Amino acid sequence: MILHRYFARRFLRAFLGIFAVFFLLTGMIDLVEQMRKLSNVDVSLGRVLELVLLNIPKGIYDILPLIMILATLALFLTLARSSELVVVRAAGRSALHTLVSPLIVAFVIGVLTVAVLNPIVASTSTRYTDLYEKYRSGGADTLSLSAEGLWLRQGGDEGQTVIRAARANPQATELYDVTMLTYAPQTPTGGGGPVRRIEAAKAQLVRGAWALQDVKIWPLENGVNSEAGSQQMATYELPSTLTEERIRDSFGEPSAIPIWELPAYIAQLEQAGFSARRHSVWFQMELARPLFLVAMVMIASAFTMRPARFGKTGEAVTATILLGFTLYYIRNFAQVLGENGQIPILLAAWAPPVASVLLAIGILLQMEDG
Repeated sequence: MILHRYFARRFLRAFLGIFAVFFLLTGMIDLVEQMRKLSNVDVSLGRVLELVLLNIPKGIYDILPLIMILATLALFLTLARSSELVVVRAAGRSALHTLVSPLIVAFVIGVLTVAVLNPIVASTSTRYTDLYEKYRSGGADTLSLSAEGLWLRQGGDEGQTVIRAARANPQATELYDVTMLTYAPQTPTGGGGPVRRIEAAKAQLVRGAWALQDVKIWPLENGVNSEAGSQQMATYELPSTLTEERIRDSFGEPSAIPIWELPAYIAQLEQAGFSARRHSVWFQMELARPLFLVAMVMIASAFTMRPARFGKTGEAVTATILLGFTLYYIRNFAQVLGENGQIPILLAAWAPPVASVLLAIGILLQMEDG
């Protein structure tokens, strides 16, 4: 039990150290990138630093498997050089027994990552996107779902337009039972208030505009009788900068939604008639993340849990990193196949980590008993 605590403490220390190094490295790289992207915009250094701090958690979250591999390499290479692994083996403990405590720590880190870090990343990513679009262009096109229907906002030189629809086609290019509120552009002296309300039975996105059918328009300027000034038309075109691709992007990345809210969001997507496959794949992959991190620890330990006198440490480290990147690529490739409907969702999410664990067990047994 004392040895288990000792190895767990050493592994956690190595993980936190490498985590801190990558946190600083990611921050410095992102600072340069943000300053480059906002070089044509009048943004203060303080706001750029705020964007960097908001974007760092997502970067760290994406490279967490690499951090786990490097932490495992740091632990077992250090133990091998100090001959502690030799002493442990001489005391009758097998390598698999020594690996138990690091695996438990890795699993706990994975669970905490999904339960705690995932919502933090979702929140900071959303805030980062909002601020970045605000600094760069003054606003972003957004789409959201609720029990009341579909909500869409589009921006342009003429101001903002908020769109609500009871339902839509899967691409959100045809809306039904539509209400639109158009707001005047913001000016240094004020403005930004509603200028008209539009209701239509159907709105279809065409090139550069919404084509409306069975339309009624109410003016909302001060001093105007809205009902007396209303107009009814069979068809009407409202200018729009939206495209099908921009609407699809407005759904946002599944990673921008906290995992605790994903099941409800998936249900809302399906209720509104949209495909929730992309979000379902992401949800299952997040549930499988702790197992994948455990697999990274097992892979790294399989090549480094040997006495330092055997040599070829460089080859072992290179093989570990290459194999880790390969498994990470396979995991991402399976995600794409799952999102495109080529393979079942559960297979896309759980097959790579399970296969990685089985592969690591085979390598460990070969290294130890082969």
